[in-house]
Amino acid sequence: MLTATGAALVMATGETSSEQLVEACLARIREREPAVQAWQFLDEAHALTQARERDRERFGRRAIGPLHGLPVGVKDIIDTADMPTENGSVLHAGRRPDKDAAVVASLRVAGAVILGKTVSTEFAAYAAGKTRNPHDPTRTPGGSSSGSAAAVAAGMVPLAIGTQTNASVVRPAAYCGVHGFKPSHGRISRDGVLTLSPTLDTVGMFARSLDDIALLARVLADVEPVAAGPRTPPRLAFVKTAAWERADLPTRAALAALSAALGTDCEEVDLPEAHAEAWDCHRTIMEAEMAVHLEQEWAHGRDGLSASLREQLGRGRDVPASAYQRALKRRTQLADSVAELFTRFDAILTPATTGTAPPLDTTGDPAFGTLWTLCGLPAISLPLRHGPDGLPLGVQLVGAHSGDARLLQHARWLEHRLRAP
Repeated sequence: MLTATGAALVMATGETSSEQLVEACLARIREREPAVQAWQFLDEAHALTQARERDRERFGRRAIGPLHGLPVGVKDIIDTADMPTENGSVLHAGRRPDKDAAVVASLRVAGAVILGKTVSTEFAAYAAGKTRNPHDPTRTPGGSSSGSAAAVAAGMVPLAIGTQTNASVVRPAAYCGVHGFKPSHGRISRDGVLTLSPTLDTVGMFARSLDDIALLARVLADVEPVAAGPRTPPRLAFVKTAAWERADLPTRAALAALSAALGTDCEEVDLPEAHAEAWDCHRTIMEAEMAVHLEQEWAHGRDGLSASLREQLGRGRDVPASAYQRALKRRTQLADSVAELFTRFDAILTPATTGTAPPLDTTGDPAFGTLWTLCGLPAISLPLRHGPDGLPLGVQLVGAHSGDARLLQHARWLEHRLRAP
């Protein structure tokens, strides 16, 4: 259960090796995988071969990267040249890319061990995969980055990569009780990553500590930490959004109490009623673009698609060009309107999900990720609360576009504030 930064420290001091760390992760996987089922592909021998090479590089005094020897799980819609990438679909079973995605190449340059491929929902949409929530196997881990969040939460790997087109990083992070960070749209290259909706698709990350998120963000998204030093507390806007009534009563009570506990550092802000259009706007853009990018699967493998994905693609194919263009224009207007909040506030406090993890027949409601993903804003889920059922309940912070480093700084302040005695 070492964090990535903790593991990096003990490897640097020689107390352990990458091979020992990877062996420990593999032992944990053998213990927990039958119940959690987080992995789509895992080759223990290949993982250990990578780890031994990292150790040889360290002992040979070769250049050491910031992730040197650290195991990372990679969502199964992100191409890996040495492992299958099946995009969560029987239609792509056995698919072998001929090169790494850009994000995987960056991980390797930084010295990471690509431990294996984590389960994705079907084509990163809504049909659930095999993964279970590590806290309660009768509950969903969320989607679409199901395996990445669950593997980190279960102690199988300290770091994992996922993607978000609606709430596919923030939601599973909240359900599984880990940190999940979605950077600003476009901050991390999507080259070699399954394209669903280029207007919305974003590569994100999971870890068990904020320091680990900062480490990965520095490597993958060029997010340099903001200089430490005396500063006033951030000004937080508590924004319920039009999705507020979709949250259950314990979630609403927990977030309202959190806002009140922050006192003058947090002010409740109502968005204009027009922002309620965001959810329809997001759906129009996402489904229209999905229909384009999954055209071959629709044409040649429709019977192999889930009913829910067929419904999405069917709707997307029926979106008129004029409606799609209006939605793109409205997206820009909504993003400009939300950006005005950041002239008065440093970050937005809002729920990460509508509640704790629901049963396995769903991946959960993505409503609290929709507006921020549509606007391309950075967002992070922090495991700071629990529901009345004892399961994790995430708290979401949202930052200004390209304000990723400051968002992580504000998240650190919030964690310290809430955990102070």
